[in-house]
Amino acid sequence: MLASFAVENLASKGRVYPEKEDVLRTCFQRDRDRIIHSRAFRRLEGKTQVFVSGEGDHFRTRLTHTIVVAQIARDICRTLNLNEDLAEAIALAHDLGHTPFGHAGEEAMDEMMKRHGFYYEHNEQSKRIVEFLENTYPNFLGLNLSFEVLEGLMKHQTTYDNQGKNFKIHPSLEAQVVDISDEIAYTTHDIDDGLRSKLVDIKQLEKLSLWQDSAVLIEKEYGKLNDKKIFFDAVIDAIMTSLIKNLITQSEKNLKENKIKSLDDVYQAKKKIISFDLKMQEQFLIMKKFLKEEFYFHPKIIKKCDAGKKIIKKLFKFFEKNPQKLPENFRKTIKNNETKIIVIKDYIAGMTDDFAKNYFIMASKKGSEF
Repeated sequence: MLASFAVENLASKGRVYPEKEDVLRTCFQRDRDRIIHSRAFRRLEGKTQVFVSGEGDHFRTRLTHTIVVAQIARDICRTLNLNEDLAEAIALAHDLGHTPFGHAGEEAMDEMMKRHGFYYEHNEQSKRIVEFLENTYPNFLGLNLSFEVLEGLMKHQTTYDNQGKNFKIHPSLEAQVVDISDEIAYTTHDIDDGLRSKLVDIKQLEKLSLWQDSAVLIEKEYGKLNDKKIFFDAVIDAIMTSLIKNLITQSEKNLKENKIKSLDDVYQAKKKIISFDLKMQEQFLIMKKFLKEEFYFHPKIIKKCDAGKKIIKKLFKFFEKNPQKLPENFRKTIKNNETKIIVIKDYIAGMTDDFAKNYFIMASKKGSEF
């Protein structure tokens, strides 16, 4: 039932460690299940999206964001006759490598790593988690995911991911769908979180054409809604729907115009096939720019981000001086100073926001080297 340019289950390039096929699940369904049952996936519940975990019952976390990305990706793939299971597996794993405190935490980690000649990039950390750090199975390290899922993680590219990295071939269409599903998800739910927190000014938001167009659609369908919360929710939902419909329509055009008939055609295409049309792309970029300037850089958000950065830097320095404080399963892999830095990075990156904060407070109270 899949299109000729989709990734077929039976055509998977396999896994690093060969395994017998599961009689009940496709290879990518098996990958999905391994990701969902991993400890790293469970920890996403306690990791920042924009607001630090615990600030409110309804603000998004990395886990809720990940679930939405997977849902959007599946819907798009189903319409385009792509492999839903592959897209879902990539989506569920795409943020496993995030540090505590969101992108601010990643910036702090990168700064600390660069002091030692390394760098930090959460896509690479996601891949490291599923290949090495998740140690559950008796006959191999990691989750032993399929090559196609690993490729999707490494080539994940959005505004915040892998910018400046050029790959010789494009990723699969399923991976491309996940990339844009990620952007659709965080842009729309960050609008909601921004309004809910009252950090985003609705009057400024109403000046954006994407909001205006969607508001008109809602008023045509339901008339004037007096309940502002319901109206805002309906408009945000309409924005998401418009983005998804436009993406599907334009991607279908791209497939025809670029004469995409096979998976190899996807890899060798001159540009990525999954995209919005130029008008929607411009409107979407304007909305993302608005969020960056008015929400992500809001003084209250910056203050919380700076606090998170401080915690990560302090923890990193603490473990540099006190590697014996690392858990045994991390400590035993240290061979020299270089591996010590990698181990410290792995341990801190895996922490939830609350765990990092509480460890910092506890160590500070004990009169440690903080």
